[in-house]
Amino acid sequence: MNKSFLCLSLLLAVSLSACGKSNTTKPSPTTGTTGTPAATSSGTTTKVDAQAVFKANCVSCHGANLEGLVGPNLQKVGSKLSKEQIVAIVTNGKGAMPSFKGKLSDDEISSVATWLADKK
Repeated sequence: MNKSFLCLSLLLAVSLSACGKSNTTKPSPTTGTTGTPAATSSGTTTKVDAQAVFKANCVSCHGANLEGLVGPNLQKVGSKLSKEQIVAIVTNGKGAMPSFKGKLSDDEISSVATWLADKK
C-alpha cells in the first residue's frame, strides 16, 4: 500500500508541475506566445487558432479530448460557464490552475474561451 501511495503521489506531483510550465522560446513579431498568428507589422490581426493554443498550453492537464486529467473535464464546460467566466479563470487561474495572464495574449485567451464556451 505504501508503494502505491508513493507512486500515486509522485504521478500527481509530476502532472501538476506540467500545468505551470513556461514557454521558453521567444515569439517572432508575427506570432503569439504559442506560435499562432498574431498582430502583423501593419497592425492588423489574424484569427487565433484556439485549438492550437489549447494544445500548446492546456492538454497536459485537461487532456487532448478535453476529458480531464489532473484538471477538470471540459467537454461540456460551456453549459456550466459563460465565455466571460472562462476568460476570468484562464486569465487569473483558479484552485490548482495557474494564471495565463502574461503567458497568453488577450486574443488567445478570448479565442480559447469562445471555443470552450461553445462546448455544451
